[in-house]
Amino acid sequence: MTKLNDHPPRPFESFEYTRPDLEAFRTSFEQLVNTFTASKSAKAQFKVLQELNSLRNEFISMYNLCLVKHTCDTRDEFFEAENQYFDDNMPVYEELNTAFYQALLDSPFRSELEEMLGKQLFTLASLALKTFNPSIFKGLQQENALSTEYTKIKAQAKIEFNGETYNLSNLASIELSSDRNTRQKAAEAKWNFYANQAEAIEGIFDKMVKVRHDIAQKLGFKNFVEVGYARMRRSDYCPEMVDNFRKQVRELIVPLAGEIYKRQQKRLGLTELMYFDEEYKYPSGNPKPIGTPEQIVENAGIMYKELSPETDLFFQHMNDAHLMDLVNRDGKATGGYCTYISNYQAPFIFSNFNGTSDDIDVLTHEAGHAFQVWSSSHFPFEEYQWPTYEAAEVHSMSMEFFTWPWMRLFFGDQIEKYQFMHMARSLQFIPYGVAVDEFQHIVYANPDMTPEERNQAWRQLEKTYLPHRNYGDNQHLLAGRFWQRQNHIFNSPFYYIDYTLAQICAFQFWTKDRQDHEKAWNDYLHLCKSGGSFSFLELLKIANLRSPFEEGCVESVIGEIRNFLDCVDDSGF
Repeated sequence: MTKLNDHPPRPFESFEYTRPDLEAFRTSFEQLVNTFTASKSAKAQFKVLQELNSLRNEFISMYNLCLVKHTCDTRDEFFEAENQYFDDNMPVYEELNTAFYQALLDSPFRSELEEMLGKQLFTLASLALKTFNPSIFKGLQQENALSTEYTKIKAQAKIEFNGETYNLSNLASIELSSDRNTRQKAAEAKWNFYANQAEAIEGIFDKMVKVRHDIAQKLGFKNFVEVGYARMRRSDYCPEMVDNFRKQVRELIVPLAGEIYKRQQKRLGLTELMYFDEEYKYPSGNPKPIGTPEQIVENAGIMYKELSPETDLFFQHMNDAHLMDLVNRDGKATGGYCTYISNYQAPFIFSNFNGTSDDIDVLTHEAGHAFQVWSSSHFPFEEYQWPTYEAAEVHSMSMEFFTWPWMRLFFGDQIEKYQFMHMARSLQFIPYGVAVDEFQHIVYANPDMTPEERNQAWRQLEKTYLPHRNYGDNQHLLAGRFWQRQNHIFNSPFYYIDYTLAQICAFQFWTKDRQDHEKAWNDYLHLCKSGGSFSFLELLKIANLRSPFEEGCVESVIGEIRNFLDCVDDSGF
């Protein structure tokens, strides 16, 4: 396979989108699966697998190209229709891919193929077979449509504030105003938007839960929890291990997070830290990135050139090929992501710059994803180009810390202020992340809960994991509706615990990097180049990282962070 950096970059604007001809695709795919099954040797089957993979790559490339075009402008009618096409027809692709996986697992030459391809592909194939059969076809279509409906509600938000119209992304900078009254009013304006949409959002989610439960039962499972784990391709840990991890978070991280919030309250000179104060960290204001988006990208180029030869080549290509859409605008979907268009061997970074430090966090985070898939592009199979999700988040969250020495490019003499905030926020995120995960376990184990019962369950989890949180008299939030802002709950069920597991791993890389940068970076490079060719816990061994599930791991990591935070005098920030 030609490496991405072996040829001049092809600009994203020249990527050609063509809607896949589904019937032609089906015919070719089924013929190749039949040929694979009839092949008389592992070598012959391997050759057919390469053809099958080429066909799959073409379909997924068009899907991801459509995803980028649609999320960059949800009002574009052409790509809205194309997105609808994929919502309707991705179940067809899943059905065909399931046939491919079944043929692979049934091969009489399986042991020889495992020698050629590695065992992880077969593990992933086995998990995939648990999550599809033709009886759930309509359910998958409904699930896709509901996900799109939720995304559009948020993408097309128009929020009036102080005579101006904002969307959810650019209102965030106003929520960080140095004027407390402005922060409060901006937060209230945002949550008024969600309150006005609450009935619609709760209706969407109620339908989602019922559709997903029906899918689970048709697949032979008790509820959607098991389906969610199989969809996430988790092969070496289970809900009980996750539950034990959440217990460690409650015991070890929640108290430390509370101490950090107390420090913040003291810094700000407040008698009460309110929900609209939480993200405003310093009386002098949060550190803001220096310069225009173009200057930020230019400085990122300097940073990645100095970090390593590999990141230099990578970021040059991303920039030269226009593989980043970073700036917020009306009609653009919220959030940030990285995807990969395999036919063009092109990672793509999507974000919504809003003038806050989040612009740098999301750039380094998504660049971590993009650098990993760039490093794994030598694998012919999509399954190995990306690892499973929790492993993928190790790359992104660790990249946030590996780039710390260059934060002066973005924050000038506020670098120490930024680093303290970044570390504190990273740690404080974990209790929220596990609350989101536990909420989903509760919801899908009890699919007949009413919307109000779900809200009450969320509110109780907040009291457990976020006991500092003070909503004052905001009735929408007091009613337990904060969770309705979280994309992952709707669009990627059971994804969120992955961030918390990965954060523990990223903290380990941060510690190792401070002790021996060369060794830490080499471990990180090895991890990135391994792609998805091993399971999560196997990849951690490759990177010389401890499993977050291992007894004492969380405690040791938290000890290092406490020492760092205690050594910083934040009183003058």
